[in-house]
Amino acid sequence: MYESKKANKGHRKKTGPELTEAEWSIIKVVWENEPCAAGTVQEALAKSKDWAYSTVKTTMDRMVNKGLLEITKIRNMQLFRAKISQADAKKSELRKMLKRAFDGALTPMMQFLIEHEDFSKEELKKLRQLVDKTWQKKK
Repeated sequence: MYESKKANKGHRKKTGPELTEAEWSIIKVVWENEPCAAGTVQEALAKSKDWAYSTVKTTMDRMVNKGLLEITKIRNMQLFRAKISQADAKKSELRKMLKRAFDGALTPMMQFLIEHEDFSKEELKKLRQLVDKTWQKKK
């Protein structure tokens, strides 16, 4: 039991590579379509981004170098897969914001959100259920 808790603690502190706004746009498409070619990503983003194929492909190649994507080559085609999970990417983004805005402290951030966001009764009910469920697991 002690070893698994220790392993989880180490995993929680681990932060992945930071994604730029452009990388977020691309990796979301990759997660939905993997494995996929750069052309698939460019087409999926065509309505929201005015990026040329070369821009998308160059960015994806840089993401491979950063360890965010991996390439599988099939003859002349390159298929991309994410090397970072959605959960790990979100954790990394949250930790970056948490460190910057709240000196890494989670409770002040949660307090800020509750006090400054206009949550609906349904959202508050769901938050309460999440807190209660987590509380029961900790007992």
